[in-house]
Amino acid sequence: MKKEIVYAFIDSQNLNLGTSKDLFRGKKIIYKGWKLDFRKFRRYLTDKFKIEKAFLFIGYIKKNWKLYKYLESCGYNLVYKPTTIDNQGKPKGNVDTEIVLHSAVIQYKNFDQAVFVAGDGDYLCLYEYLAEKKKLLRIIIPNLKSESSLLKKFQNYKTFLIFDRSKVEFKP
Repeated sequence: MKKEIVYAFIDSQNLNLGTSKDLFRGKKIIYKGWKLDFRKFRRYLTDKFKIEKAFLFIGYIKKNWKLYKYLESCGYNLVYKPTTIDNQGKPKGNVDTEIVLHSAVIQYKNFDQAVFVAGDGDYLCLYEYLAEKKKLLRIIIPNLKSESSLLKKFQNYKTFLIFDRSKVEFKP
């Protein structure tokens, strides 16, 4: 029997903010952020989901070249998005289109199953398409509080990273 080829498509901003950012409802904290260890996370993807390639979609900022080299050394295939500066002076590199293009067109014939790391509803039509084609394996959502209500019908595909926090958290 042929071994299935599984690829991961990771929205780096969604993963990073979904794990590290504190979330509030009013003034009450409803989620306390923590620091992800990207090397442990890559190992986790391999061990738990048999990921062969992990594509990490990230906004490109020249001064972050050391970070990019580190992520590549952890085993990620980086896909860069040019960044722009928002009204607050922060760099912005929305990778949604790149993830859809890579998973539904560029890499589509190269994998049997796909794992996505993102808790928002931006990829709803992509998930529907890949589920219909029997190519959607999992949707990894960083925490319970950042899940989009649009993903309700994908209950059987969801994995919440917060439940495996001890396996992927950075420990100094």
